[in-house]
Amino acid sequence: MTITAIITGVMILIAGVFVLTSVGEDLYSQRLEGALQDSARATLQAQQVIDVVAGSDVRSLNAAVYSMRGTVMSVSSSDYLVFKRQIEQPRFIDAPQDIIVGLEFAEQVSEPLTKALLSAESLQYWQPISFKGENGSEVPGIAVGTSINMPSGAGTYDLILGYKLEDTQKTYSFILRILLLTAIFLMLLIGGLVYGISRIVFRPIRVAAATSRRIAMGESDARMPLQNDEYFDMLSENFNQMADALQSRIDELDTLSEMQQRFVSDVSHELRTPLTTVKLATQVLTTKNQDLEPSSARAMEVMVEQVDRFEALLTDLLEISRYDAGRVSITTEPTNIVHLVEEVVENLQPLTNQVIEVRPVGGYNPIDVDPRRIRRIISNLIGNAIEHGEDKPIVVRIDSNSTAVAVSVRDYGVGMSEEDLTHVFNRFWRADPSRKRTLGGTGLGLAIAREDAIVHGGLLEVWSKPGRGTNFRVSIPTSEDEMSFFSPLPLVPEGESGEQQSPDETGGWLKRPRRYLQKAKKIVNQKTGEAKNEKS
Repeated sequence: MTITAIITGVMILIAGVFVLTSVGEDLYSQRLEGALQDSARATLQAQQVIDVVAGSDVRSLNAAVYSMRGTVMSVSSSDYLVFKRQIEQPRFIDAPQDIIVGLEFAEQVSEPLTKALLSAESLQYWQPISFKGENGSEVPGIAVGTSINMPSGAGTYDLILGYKLEDTQKTYSFILRILLLTAIFLMLLIGGLVYGISRIVFRPIRVAAATSRRIAMGESDARMPLQNDEYFDMLSENFNQMADALQSRIDELDTLSEMQQRFVSDVSHELRTPLTTVKLATQVLTTKNQDLEPSSARAMEVMVEQVDRFEALLTDLLEISRYDAGRVSITTEPTNIVHLVEEVVENLQPLTNQVIEVRPVGGYNPIDVDPRRIRRIISNLIGNAIEHGEDKPIVVRIDSNSTAVAVSVRDYGVGMSEEDLTHVFNRFWRADPSRKRTLGGTGLGLAIAREDAIVHGGLLEVWSKPGRGTNFRVSIPTSEDEMSFFSPLPLVPEGESGEQQSPDETGGWLKRPRRYLQKAKKIVNQKTGEAKNEKS
């Protein structure tokens, strides 16, 4: 529509300029022709009046000149008159005095006009002039000059008549207004036609866009209606067939996913019973470890470690299956994030020789979160830093503002490449499988940590560079009503500011995860009193 409006406007402008130019030139030429004819008639009458002068004295000549002026002004449509002796002409006798009707007009008579009259190569000469109108505006005009021969050797005089073109200008202005109104009407008419036609032409496309949007939002039964057009009906049928095929595939995948989730959940539950039995047996054997041979004692220690690891893996599998099935319940209570982080660090510090430094700037005010899940997030992040920190210090920062609380865990270890960052939250994925694990782990820690952040409406993000370490940032909003929140901590650590950073990397506004918004109604947010019943 914009392109059509621009093209139409340019075409109307070109046509209008052409019409105005043609009309203006035609009006001006007609008015000029009329002025030249009128001046010729007036000159003829003036010459006749001068020729009948009886005497040759100055008084008789002046009387004839004044009579001539009256005759010219009566027979001519001119508004101004100048009658004066030609320049550079010798004076043989006392000549009659000059006559000026309109001083403003006389001042505009140019020297080239008077010189052209002196040369007498043509009977008439003219020049464009301008006058001041009643409201102070300029009015175009024409000055037409001819020559009058005086009797008795008085010489030759210039007779210059002035004509106002005010009526021509009014006609031109009227035509201009008509053209402007016509152009505006045409622009509105063409704009309305283009808008109406575009609405009709693009209606099937809008229907297709709306239908695809509904399908993207989860309305599986959304389909495109027929548009009573051969090609668009073909598009509708193909689109609907594609939607049916996609829905069938989605239903199949949902069924497979549900079966997989049920299988993982059932297997995890079924394995708990033999695992509990094995664990009790290992505990009994551990009490008699002093009676075993060294090789048997070592085998017993390995078995205990693997049973504990197996139990942790089952616990993580059960937890991740709950997230997949959407059957997650959180128990919130007012929690001081700084104290919670310090407790986690205090429990993990004996497991490593690395220095774990806590730098709290904010986060002292309690917020409603599930402390068990937040503690698990921090434990996973610090454990990951211990695994890949290369025995270098680990820095844990805590800060808060009016919209969110953030915790970042920074290590200065091996780091990860850009490709590794795309898989860091995948299940059972390891950046370097050949590395020895210090704390064990199941490979589900970061995946569960991200789900724990999402279930609170927050985000878990990561920055990493090979050889420069890794920084994880978890941001939890303090309000359940806001759709976005401002993370108080930067994702890119200090000292790495030389890189090109996006606003969210330097601490910026973040949107709540879409999965949190979609599953918000499924998440059961229990209070402290209800949490006790669940624990019991």
